[in-house]
Amino acid sequence: MICTNHIHWVFAGLMVTAEAALASTAGVYDIRDYGAAGNGQTLDTPAIQKAIEACEAAGGGQVLFPPGRYLSGTVHLKSRVTLYLEAGATLVGTKSLDQYQHPILPAFLPEAKWGKWHRALILGDGIEDIAVAGEGVIDGNKVFDPTGEERMRGPHTFVFINCRNVSVRDVSFVDSANYAVFFQVSDHVEIRNVTFTGGWDGVHFRGGPGRPCRDVSIVGCRFFTGDDSIAGRYWESTLISGCIVNSSCNGIRLIGPAAHLIIHDCLFYGPGVRPHRSSKRNNMLAGLNLQPGAWDATKGTLDDVQISDVTMHNVSTPFHFSLKPGNTAGNIVVSRVTATGVYRAASSIESWAQTPFTNVIFRDVTIQYAGGGTRKQARTNVKSPGVDARALPAWGFYARNVDSLQFDNVRLRCEKEDLRPVLICDGVNRLTLDGFRFRRSAGAAEPLILSGVEQLAVHDSGLSIVQPRFRDMELVTQDSSDRFVAGGKYAVSVIMENGNEQGLARIELMADEQKTTRWVWLEPGEERKVVFDGLATPDAGTHQVTVGDLTASLIVKERQ
Repeated sequence: MICTNHIHWVFAGLMVTAEAALASTAGVYDIRDYGAAGNGQTLDTPAIQKAIEACEAAGGGQVLFPPGRYLSGTVHLKSRVTLYLEAGATLVGTKSLDQYQHPILPAFLPEAKWGKWHRALILGDGIEDIAVAGEGVIDGNKVFDPTGEERMRGPHTFVFINCRNVSVRDVSFVDSANYAVFFQVSDHVEIRNVTFTGGWDGVHFRGGPGRPCRDVSIVGCRFFTGDDSIAGRYWESTLISGCIVNSSCNGIRLIGPAAHLIIHDCLFYGPGVRPHRSSKRNNMLAGLNLQPGAWDATKGTLDDVQISDVTMHNVSTPFHFSLKPGNTAGNIVVSRVTATGVYRAASSIESWAQTPFTNVIFRDVTIQYAGGGTRKQARTNVKSPGVDARALPAWGFYARNVDSLQFDNVRLRCEKEDLRPVLICDGVNRLTLDGFRFRRSAGAAEPLILSGVEQLAVHDSGLSIVQPRFRDMELVTQDSSDRFVAGGKYAVSVIMENGNEQGLARIELMADEQKTTRWVWLEPGEERKVVFDGLATPDAGTHQVTVGDLTASLIVKERQ
C-alpha cells in the first residue's frame, strides 16, 4: 500500500517541478515583436520559433502569446522556456502536413520505428524546466491525414521526449488531431487545471522497458475526450486526482506496467460530450481499464495501486483489470467508490498470465448495474479479453486467477432483474466476503459460482456454509479410446443432497494427492449433480478418488 509519507513526497516533488518550470520568467518575449501576425491566416511558425530561441539565448523566460489566433506548424520548445498564452490567445495547428516535424526517439522504445506518428504542434526533445501555461487555447484543428493512424489521425498537439521538470497549467486543448499531450521517458511532470475537449486521448504517456515515466501528476483537470482520457504504460509514481473525466472511450486505460499509482477524488461519467471520431459513437467504456499486455507485450508488474473516493456514472463497467502473459500484479486497493448506470459488464479481475493477481481489495464500494441478463448468458464461456471490457456470465464481479481477493462492505444491485450469478470466481486461492451484499433476482441462477477457491471466509454477508450428504459418485472417461488411459482425460460426477438451509457447500475432490475444490450454491432440500470434467488421467495403475465419505478406484491403463 502507498503510505502517507509517499503521498507527501509526490506532492512535494511536483510543487518543485511546477516552480522550476514557471519561475524562469526573467524576461518576457512577445511573439508579435518577432513578426507574428495573429490573424489566423498567416503562418506564424517562424516568428514563434525566433521568440523561443531568443528566450533560450537569454537564459530562459516567458514567450508571450497575446490575444489573437496564431497559425503554426511545429515549434521546438527549449529548456527554461515557458509558453504563456493570455486569455483570448489561440495557437492553431496548420492543416498543411508538411509543416509538422517529429523527434528521433531512443532506439530502445518500441515506438521508435513509428517515425512520423510522433509529429507535434509543440515539440520538446531532451530539454528541462519547460512549461505551457495561461488561460489561452491550443487548437489542434482536427488536422486530417489520410496516411496517418486509422487513415485519419494527424499530429499530436504537445509532444515531449526525454524531458524533466515539465508543467502544463491552466490552458485548454481543443480538437487535437491525435493525442493532446503525449510524452515518453520523461520525469517530474505536472498537468494541473487543464481542460481537454475533443480529439483523441487527452493525456497519454509512456516509458519503456526499464525506463518508466517517473513522478507524474494530473490534478484538477477536465476531460471531454473522444478517445481515452488518460492512457499509457510504464509509469512509476503517478498521481491522478481531482479530475472530471468524460469520454467516448475509456476513462483511464493502462496498457502496460505501473507502480505506485494513486487515483483519487475523481468523477467519471458518460456518455461522451464529444464523439469517438473514428466510430462516431458517444457511449463511455470502462471507467478504469488497467490491462497490462492487452495491446502488445509489455513485460513488467502492476503494483501498489490505490483507487479511492471515486464516483462513476453511465460507464460500461467500473473496473476492468486484466493481465496477459509476461505481466504480473501485486497489491491493488479500491476504496470508497460509487458507480451507477453500469450498462454492459461486470467488474472483473482476471489474469490470463502464468501468475495470478497477488492481492486485490474492494472496500466500501457500491455499484448499480443495469441488469437484464438471462440464464443463457449465464452459461457463456469466458475467453481472454481483447482490448475492451466485454459482457460476462456474472452481473456483479468476475475473478480469474487471483491469489487473494477481498470484498469488504461491497453493495451490488441491478436496475432490472438479472438471472446470472452475481459473482463468479475461477481459481481464487483466498476469497473473503465481509459485508458482501446483493439482491438476488427471482428465478436467477445460483448467486455465486466458486471454482478453485481454496479458502473462503464469510462474515456479515447473509451467506451460510452448508454440509450436504454425498450419495453417489461415478468416474467417466473422456478419452477418445473410451478407456481410462494415462495422459487422457476423465470426469467425476457427484450426487449430493442438501439439508434444510440454503447456502454454499464445499466439494473437495481428491485423486491421490491432487485436490480440486468447488463451491456450490444449494437450496433447502436440493439434490444436485456436480461434474468435475477435464481432469488429467494419472499414470497407469490404481488410484483412489475421494469426495466426502465416498471413495472409488480409478484403474488406469497404459496407452497402446
